[in-house]
Amino acid sequence: MERVVEIDKVLFENEYEKSLRPNTWEDYIGQDKIKRNLKVFIEAANKREECLDHALFFGPPGLGKTTLAYIIANEMNANIKMTAAPMIEKSGDLAAILTNLEEGEILFIDEIHRLSPAIEEILYPAMEDFRLDIIIGSGPAAQTIKIDLPRFTLIGATTRAGMISAPLRDRFGMHFRLQFYEKSELAQIITKASSKLSKVCLDDGAFEIARRSRGTPRIALRLLKRVRDFADVANEEEITKKRCEYALIELGVNDLGFDELDIKYLELLLEAKSRALGLSTIAAALSEDEGTIEDVIEPYLLANGYIQRTARGRIASTKCYELFKLTPLESMKIGGLFEG
Repeated sequence: MERVVEIDKVLFENEYEKSLRPNTWEDYIGQDKIKRNLKVFIEAANKREECLDHALFFGPPGLGKTTLAYIIANEMNANIKMTAAPMIEKSGDLAAILTNLEEGEILFIDEIHRLSPAIEEILYPAMEDFRLDIIIGSGPAAQTIKIDLPRFTLIGATTRAGMISAPLRDRFGMHFRLQFYEKSELAQIITKASSKLSKVCLDDGAFEIARRSRGTPRIALRLLKRVRDFADVANEEEITKKRCEYALIELGVNDLGFDELDIKYLELLLEAKSRALGLSTIAAALSEDEGTIEDVIEPYLLANGYIQRTARGRIASTKCYELFKLTPLESMKIGGLFEG
């Protein structure tokens, strides 16, 4: 069953999500430091009539890495071509993409940490010298053909910066880490999106959705869409706070943005009674793959201090015990987060 607070990690957004994506800096809310720096770098590149340097965006999914790539393309008056690293299986796949680029275009590669070492080797000269080295044949008869490429900008996005090899990471001239959003920023995003959906969300309703959105715009927009469905069925012209509270409880999202899987995860750590649990153990207990746990569940819990990662594994933090109104010495009688 799909989680309403789930975030697609590789699949690109559908048409609904694209229609809500901002196209200019004025419409893009949040990540102010990144916006300021990018504005400077883009203006400087435009003045020199050069391509923008290669850029790497990293951070949890759903924070706006793809949106930033689109805005950069818009500000540079450049076309953007998009792909995802899992789709580039052979060196020929990457060669075809690079040779079809035109001068000044932007290539966006999502989940770039999943490129194979062989693909990365082809990418190095393309990024540095705008040259493609193709090896034909094998053994003593092997020959290298060099193909000049048009100057382009590579924008990489990843949820796991630590898994990118050092040689690839060093070839990006700009590194940007996206942060979780403040509730006030998410409320603005929700208000703007609701207008585009022709269903006005009142301020208190927007804030109610925002505080349950785990600091992530993509989740906020997904919750807004679901709440809108409840409002439409109730024949309500506007989305009110009362309707938001009712809809989100029905969806199983509590006032901290946790759903049942998050609760099960925290319960598992609490039941371990301060013993660290390894990722594989947690994945087996929750019947989830390790990637989902690392990319979707843990970032928000870590950022807000509910869990801790140690050399031995994951443990519940003091804040987690306080959330469940327990102490490490108490019995593990857990529950009640969805009540009320």
